[in-house]
Amino acid sequence: MRLKEIRAGKGLSVPKLVDLSGVPRRTIQEIEKRGDCMVSTAIKLANSLGVTLDELCNAQDD
Repeated sequence: MRLKEIRAGKGLSVPKLVDLSGVPRRTIQEIEKRGDCMVSTAIKLANSLGVTLDELCNAQDD
């Protein structure tokens, strides 16, 4: 899960992502820490960040 990387790359704070997505702050913090979440939550976050689920959920190939 690349949530923190994508969020930071777009210059968004956690509180701003909360506002955009409707996902609670604690949930976002836990996702960034654990690296997983429910699909419904991932969809909300991906839509709010303007990325696909694939981009959000898969590690980038180097």
